[in-house]
Amino acid sequence: MVDGGLGQLSAARAVLAELGLHETQLIGLAKKQETIVRETGSINLPRSSEALKLLQRVRDEAHRFAITYHRLVRDRRTTASELDLIPGIGNMKKLALLHHFASVKQIRLADGEALAEVRGINRHDVVAILAYFDQNAEPAPEDES
Repeated sequence: MVDGGLGQLSAARAVLAELGLHETQLIGLAKKQETIVRETGSINLPRSSEALKLLQRVRDEAHRFAITYHRLVRDRRTTASELDLIPGIGNMKKLALLHHFASVKQIRLADGEALAEVRGINRHDVVAILAYFDQNAEPAPEDES
């Protein structure tokens, strides 16, 4: 089942053909009139039809799933940080560090004593953070002379 009319059905058919799935039956649900579209013609079911309601629920669930997934991907992208690469530093510790220091740059500049002051950061975390930033030092600014 494809969400859309004949255009979306044709695009899905092309993808299935590339995958060697030539015999797969396809239908589309064109939203405007809630028409069931097939490659051989279309079907109009009464709005009260249980079959139509089932297809609408399948489509709506697919939309909900896709929207939820895209929000998750977007949220991960916007909250991604270099701190995610440090073993043992999860979201809670990352947030505590950023709240305390305000930036990854400030965390990078912090010494062990300053890191240990952060709530929820233990000595193992301090060692991991210092080791990570020692191994991944920022390059020194180039001399402009």
